[in-house]
Amino acid sequence: MTRGQWGCVAAPVGGLATGVAGTVLLAAAWEACDVGVNGAANGLALVFYGVMLATVAAVWWGVIVGYLGRWNPAVSLLGVLAGAAFIVWIFVALLHVPNGYRC
Repeated sequence: MTRGQWGCVAAPVGGLATGVAGTVLLAAAWEACDVGVNGAANGLALVFYGVMLATVAAVWWGVIVGYLGRWNPAVSLLGVLAGAAFIVWIFVALLHVPNGYRC
């Protein structure tokens, strides 16, 4: 396997890991702030948001590892981890307090 093909391997794995991490953090924030209607409604929303987050993160992982990984794998790994952390931070910051609830 060439270095450029590592993006095809890293994208689904990294995207799924980022999606799960973001969903777990958002669920914990919602639980702490008592946000939502009930557990079933929150669970369905978390599944939907988690899939969107995993898709965006998988694209990020695939592009960065597939492109930068050809020249410098260490830099590409740092880039995807920093980008994934930023994506999760934005995700949780935007959805942490829906409808203006403050906790």
